[in-house]
Amino acid sequence: MGLPMSDPTAWATAMNNLGMAPMGMTGQPLLPDFDPALGMMTGIPPINPMMPGLGIVPPPIPPDMPAVKEIIHCKSCTLFPPNPHLPPPATRERPPGCKTVFVGGLPENGTEQIIMEVFEQCGEVIAIRKSKKNFCHIRFAEEFMVDKALYLSGYRIRLGSSTDKKDTGRLHVDFAQARDDLYEWECKQRMLAREERHRRRLEEERFRPPSPPPVVHYSDHECSVIAEKLKDDTKFLEAIQTLLTWIERGEVNRRTANNFYSMIQSANSHVRRLVNEKAAHEKEMEEAKEKFKLALSGILVQFEQIVAVYHSASKQKAWDHFTKAQRKNISVWCKQAEEIRNIHNDELMGIRREEEMEMSDEEIEDPSEMKETEESALVSQVEALKEENDSLRWQLDAYRNEVELLKQEQGKASRDEDTTKEQQMRLLQQALQGMQKHLLKVQDEYKKREAELEKVREDKLKAEALLENLKEQSIADEEDKEREAVDCQGSESGTSRVCACSQEKECPVEKASSNSPVKSEREVLLVGIISTFLHVHPFGASIEYICSYLQRLDSKICTAEVEVLMTRLQNTFRQELSGVGASLEKRWKFCGFDGLKMT
Repeated sequence: MGLPMSDPTAWATAMNNLGMAPMGMTGQPLLPDFDPALGMMTGIPPINPMMPGLGIVPPPIPPDMPAVKEIIHCKSCTLFPPNPHLPPPATRERPPGCKTVFVGGLPENGTEQIIMEVFEQCGEVIAIRKSKKNFCHIRFAEEFMVDKALYLSGYRIRLGSSTDKKDTGRLHVDFAQARDDLYEWECKQRMLAREERHRRRLEEERFRPPSPPPVVHYSDHECSVIAEKLKDDTKFLEAIQTLLTWIERGEVNRRTANNFYSMIQSANSHVRRLVNEKAAHEKEMEEAKEKFKLALSGILVQFEQIVAVYHSASKQKAWDHFTKAQRKNISVWCKQAEEIRNIHNDELMGIRREEEMEMSDEEIEDPSEMKETEESALVSQVEALKEENDSLRWQLDAYRNEVELLKQEQGKASRDEDTTKEQQMRLLQQALQGMQKHLLKVQDEYKKREAELEKVREDKLKAEALLENLKEQSIADEEDKEREAVDCQGSESGTSRVCACSQEKECPVEKASSNSPVKSEREVLLVGIISTFLHVHPFGASIEYICSYLQRLDSKICTAEVEVLMTRLQNTFRQELSGVGASLEKRWKFCGFDGLKMT
């Protein structure tokens, strides 16, 4: 708030206290004898109070610089700064979104107009709530205005030029907690949170993959289109997704079953193509492995030659002609080349070891698949394993002898051959470990084969004992039948004469019965059950359906037996073909009533 130009002395004093040259509203100096060196540094032009952004309250001072407060002259009062040697006034913790300050220590005669005159310099004042006890609450429009108001804390205020106690006071400005400030701050935070969520949602939508196209609904036209796409290798993936969606939606019913079956059959035809593609890719991978192995072998050969060159240069014949720096470089190069060569050599050995393990896995069959019931095959396998075990032992002894010879010759070898001997020792040790592992596997397999052989022998003994028991039972049954036949002959001799006439009458019936297609009581029961079952199914049933029903009654009934029985009874059962194309099916129907009319 500016001062009226009717009091040029007060205006000049205030400008001088702020370190500015006293100038009027038109830019003319108020004091012609003003010394700029007293209030301003040399070389800085005077400041015009009409410049934009200039206020009576100085801008905030950085915390690392000491704050120097000056006297502030207002229209109705004067503010005197506190003692700079005193500690700064204490303030409470700043509430979130604080726009309201507490002002205490006001003069008793202070009015809202004077308070507005002092604090409107800090910014736009929205409301002043003054109490009768010399304090008030002031609410500003923005939060940064509160910091400017805190700058006035500790100032002594004097109304006009009066020294009366009721016209003086010491201002205490502090943060105040107001519900309006908290509500506005929460609204602002919610708005910022909404903006952040909206921004994140936009980012997620920008990076989210596009949704798949919607699947069309089933119709006869779309079914024909999908069936054509299923036959095309390039459009198979899209068509199979549509088919899967239709099946999961439940589009399959009696009317569309044939169409879906044909589409499933088309999908099944791609299995062979996929298997062939997989085999081709595996072949390419094997070829790539072979190429990599050959290239790695060539690189190792070149590394060996480079290392041999370094070793040759390290011999005394050529070593003495090099300088000290050249010898150092050659030694460093030789060490680096040997390290790289050893790394590549280990990699190549690992590849070969993996191939050997794969070959051994292919050679060794699954124990569950190697079980054989014949005793001779197991015995031959056990003998072969014994021979293989002996040969492996001999090879192991030979390797041990070679290792001992290499250990004896190691002390006599020169410095050039040390590295090669160490590699040979490593290779031999690895080979020994592999042979020992293989020997242990062979011994375990040998034990398994012996156990299987013992089981087969026990099964054979049990089978022989069972066979003997069956033979004894059959002999006992034959003896019982002979006794029954003798008893029947004795009882029938007395009644043979009485039954002679009846036998002559019944002979044609027995001859006719011997020629009937039904040969036993069991077949008669089967014919009755099948007739009842097919009578319930007037449209007929397949032979598998009939047999599944009969096998619930007797699990020993087989399909061939039932089909032969029904084929013999042509006047009772009739076979018909139903369906078209892939759904063609053979069904049996009951025609006993038609056959009765014909007979």
